[in-house]
Amino acid sequence: MPEVINSDRQLAVLRDLAQRELAGGILPFWEAHAFAEDGSLRGGVSGGLDYLDHLPRHSVLAARILWTFAAAAEAVPTHRERHLSTARRALDVLTGPMWDVQHGGVYWSLDASGAVVDDRKQVYAQAFAVYALACWARVTGDDSALERALWLAAAVDASARDREYGGYIEALARDWTPTDRMALSEVDPDVPKSMNTNLHVLEALTELLRASSSPTVAESLETLLRTVLDSVMQAAPFPHCALYFDESWDSRSDGVSYGHDIEGSWLLWDAWEALAAWGLDDADLEWRTREAALDLAEAVRHRGVAADGAVLYAGTHAGPTDLDRHWWPQAEGVVGWLNAFQLAGRAEDRAAALRAWDYIERHVIDREGGEWFARLDASNTPRSDGGGDVKMGPWKCPYHNARACLEVLRRVAP
Repeated sequence: MPEVINSDRQLAVLRDLAQRELAGGILPFWEAHAFAEDGSLRGGVSGGLDYLDHLPRHSVLAARILWTFAAAAEAVPTHRERHLSTARRALDVLTGPMWDVQHGGVYWSLDASGAVVDDRKQVYAQAFAVYALACWARVTGDDSALERALWLAAAVDASARDREYGGYIEALARDWTPTDRMALSEVDPDVPKSMNTNLHVLEALTELLRASSSPTVAESLETLLRTVLDSVMQAAPFPHCALYFDESWDSRSDGVSYGHDIEGSWLLWDAWEALAAWGLDDADLEWRTREAALDLAEAVRHRGVAADGAVLYAGTHAGPTDLDRHWWPQAEGVVGWLNAFQLAGRAEDRAAALRAWDYIERHVIDREGGEWFARLDASNTPRSDGGGDVKMGPWKCPYHNARACLEVLRRVAP
């Protein structure tokens, strides 16, 4: 990691607020609401805190909870056992009913009784399982979890990695054979490759390399980092990541996701740092990754931020098209701009990170119900008319906002 940022008055306030939100807001909410008394994962929690136990249970959500509480146990040693207890619940779900004992890997979703709803091997879900298991293994020394993570990463490499064009395809059937059901969600097109899936495979391999120091993992991570820089990153008409692709990385959309771009900016650099710590010495790759991280952070700062500091949701090459303020891009903005400030010392990045957290404090944190509002409109009114406008659901999780708090604590000196 670049040098820890020396704290001044504003950064000290940011660090204090992030620490308080993590310890007093985000983590207690998930401890209280994520699991039923029998240890099973709930289907969801509404904005009004009603339990939505009729909804499917998703492996991505279980993995994100596992990662969050394992990472919190490492970062906050005074509450280590408390956070590991919650992480163990998620681990039991992920490696129990959600694990395919016949073919390996995680199912996409289960119903309330534990029956499989969707058995496809969505690579996005496998990546989050690797990410979570690797973090748990590194924090606890659990060798069986590390072996499972390494096995799963190898299975993804064997079945989903494109040896000709690079990167990873979107999905496979339950038995790891090809499938024609590629789309990640109802709003994603049915294409073979996406920025989103490949970004999170990159993230998972980064965590797994730190946990394992495996040369095989290092090779996969280095190759994918190069592929993202070569094929996902776009220089024109401004630096951004294209979102959807055919097999040979021809773009199939002119869409721009400001949240994924600012998240990608720091995850790219994080991948390089893991490779460098492992022993890779490549000045050109380091320079390319650094420039990509800085270019993405600057482009989002110029093109994807509202006047009040909110990170907007989506746009095209012509400009923003969706002015809603989803919870997770705000969290990623804080980390992405802090990372850019550490890399280049640009005052604009420091200011953007502080503004992003200020926006979160003023509008996104739900002071009455706990956790964060999932989505606000352009006037900063919380929305409740969409299926994802919940406190907990398939896509609403503690991973983005808890991680932002943890990254602030890691990057800003006390």
